Amino acid sequence: MIAVRLRMAALGMVWVLGAAAIAEAQSVAPVAIRNARIVPVSGAPIEGGTIVLVNGLIKAVGPRVDVPAEASVIDGTGLTVYPGLIDALTDVGMAPSGAPTTGTGAGASGGPGAPRPAARPIRGPEDRPGSTPWVQAADEFRADDRKIETWRNGGVTTVVTAPRGGIFPGQAAVVNLSGERREDAIVKGAVAVPLSMTPPAGSGTFPGSAMGVIAYVRQVLVDTRYTAEQVRRYEQDARGKARPEHDRTVQALQVALQARLPFLFPAVNETQIDRMIALAREFDVPTVLYGVHEGYAAAGRIARAKVPVLVSVKWPEKPRDADPDADERLRVLDVRDRAPATPAALAAQKVPFAFYSDGLATPAEFLANVRKAVKAGLPADAALRALTLDAAQIYGVQDRLGSLEAGKIANLIVVQGDLFGDKSSVKHVFVDGRRFEVPADAGPGAAPGTGRGPGGRPGQGDSR
Repeated sequence: MIAVRLRMAALGMVWVLGAAAIAEAQSVAPVAIRNARIVPVSGAPIEGGTIVLVNGLIKAVGPRVDVPAEASVIDGTGLTVYPGLIDALTDVGMAPSGAPTTGTGAGASGGPGAPRPAARPIRGPEDRPGSTPWVQAADEFRADDRKIETWRNGGVTTVVTAPRGGIFPGQAAVVNLSGERREDAIVKGAVAVPLSMTPPAGSGTFPGSAMGVIAYVRQVLVDTRYTAEQVRRYEQDARGKARPEHDRTVQALQVALQARLPFLFPAVNETQIDRMIALAREFDVPTVLYGVHEGYAAAGRIARAKVPVLVSVKWPEKPRDADPDADERLRVLDVRDRAPATPAALAAQKVPFAFYSDGLATPAEFLANVRKAVKAGLPADAALRALTLDAAQIYGVQDRLGSLEAGKIANLIVVQGDLFGDKSSVKHVFVDGRRFEVPADAGPGAAPGTGRGPGGRPGQGDSR
């Protein structure tokens, strides 16, 4: 009995010491930024204001704020404080193409919807080609991804990252770019179900075309609805009934639908926009469209459908290897010219939207292309909301991210100049209240590996 008590006491001591170590590791020194222009996004800008960060959260923000005696103080004279920027759909932190993943069934990669090798020939829709919706980005996220530091140096503090490859590649997560271990970086797991309409590689004869993929997606949604009803009836009274087939794809989608997670439907051109809206309406699926370069022509219909949008800022361009003397179709030239006006058209129709990088190599390109949308008529305050609070609202994390308010996560950037000005530069980045200095040779578009994390530790580097 004495030995048992001693062992219990020892275990208790280990638990207490472990908890104390974790608390110490997670504690962040208080910081105050004074005399800065503060742009909360959720309210009017504050001139000469102060913001205080304590234990990874915003403690207070306003024109007159008490600063804790132990806080490290940054003079913000001539600087502007913004919420940390959000890239609303990316693959930062996901395994590169061909690399193994830590979770079961994630497979190799590509980008949301990029080809993934098939394990066996596909005979028909019952084989569920390109479908691993049970894979969670929150489980697959790699905090050592060298992309993290470059994007953070450019002012992106949070990403919505998604598994890569397939028609139903998995579920996206909201992640802070702190460079800390995965468990500490995840803000919220399972926030959306991205889809692709690209036929998976190696799938044999089905689905071998874009229309085949749409037919397959429709069949999966029918099966998901049907199986849910079969399971409900079986659970009510199993006696004398054949048990429902175990189908991992439809089970994962049932859980997502029960949680009302939005399904992300790709829709770049006007025809695809109409088609995806109709598909979502047919199955009553919570929907967000992504891509939407021809949203300028469909903004009214998107507004009537009450569907939020993720706008790709990888604007259409003439391929670099194209023949300079070759004639181009008028429609191609028209889309290339008008695509940056899509955000302004969406804003005019009051459509909620956010921006995503869509494979752009650096945050400098990301922000430069957002500036193109501003020059095409998007109000600067709407552009900022699309990079912050509106992105957070689309994914249901507006209670913790997207604006500078007391109680929210301390993700913010300190900028010299106007964020959408051509000569702006990021001076400081805070993620979960941790301060990251942006080296003079870093900032948006710097070469990977130049930045430093808390305490001078090397950061993570390079971009998608």
